[in-house]
Amino acid sequence: MSLDAATKPQERLAEALAGDMDQVNAMIRARMASEHAPRIPEVTAHLVEAGGKRLRPLLTLGAARMCGYDGPHHVHLAATVEFIHTATLLHDDVVDESAQRRGRPTANLLWDNTSSVLVGDYLFARSFQLMTETGSLRVLRILSSAAATIAEGEVLQLTAARDLATTEETYLHIVRGKTAALFAAAMEVGGVIAGQDEARVRAMFDYGDALGIAFQMVDDILDYAGSDATGKNIGDDFRERKLTLPLIKAVAAADDEERAFWQRTIEKGRQESDDLDTALALLERHGAIGATRTEALAWADRAKAALADLPDHAIRDILIDLADYVVERVR
Repeated sequence: MSLDAATKPQERLAEALAGDMDQVNAMIRARMASEHAPRIPEVTAHLVEAGGKRLRPLLTLGAARMCGYDGPHHVHLAATVEFIHTATLLHDDVVDESAQRRGRPTANLLWDNTSSVLVGDYLFARSFQLMTETGSLRVLRILSSAAATIAEGEVLQLTAARDLATTEETYLHIVRGKTAALFAAAMEVGGVIAGQDEARVRAMFDYGDALGIAFQMVDDILDYAGSDATGKNIGDDFRERKLTLPLIKAVAAADDEERAFWQRTIEKGRQESDDLDTALALLERHGAIGATRTEALAWADRAKAALADLPDHAIRDILIDLADYVVERVR
């Protein structure tokens, strides 16, 4: 598959859904307004208009379109998904004390932590208003459950962070919460609003779940392998002492001397100027990056397999390519 910019699957998906996405963007701009608190649209616009790919709302629109939906509510649901995602980013940057997001200063850096948290809360509230406008209790249940799962994943990551005993199983629970839950819900509600049967709705959930896991694993690789795709600095996860999958694999294979290094840098937080280079060398020594990529490829394959019985549609073909592209971001 060509990785030329003109053929990137998310760009083809955006082009195929451009009319619907214009409506989503208009709804986002309208619903992030506030008559009495101008700080809300200021903070929200900084992140919403920062050039994000809008992948999650595109999944909702794509799922609905693939299933022949012709009503108005896929726009509400896509905007809901984007608001939930934006709210979690605002909160995450406060928790992580991040200074950069999508190549720009974070909202908490430009304004303050209080503004970021409260605006994130406002967006969560707006998302619930939007999802109720569909009149579907099932949609409300799916998206509200996803919001709870995201928060649960973040808390689990907080408690597991900097603990060298963290296992790959715990990592998967964290990723399913913080990333895959919204991918899965975005696809699932598209199928539900289109009136699909349970087997197809489940297939859409499974695609989003597997795609989200592969997506996060690749992002964890890119933090060490290097790419402009994440908008982060190389080694941010190491400096923030996050136990992502490459690090978990390297720790599991460590000898006594290497384990002492990880205890000093990750558990105790005593990092020196050349420690990132040492960490990268240890990841290379134990093949942690390659092993993580292998797992990401397996999850991408699961995502593609989930689409097998869905309608034969151009959107489905793009979604298949998207699963491949997620992992092709790293070599």
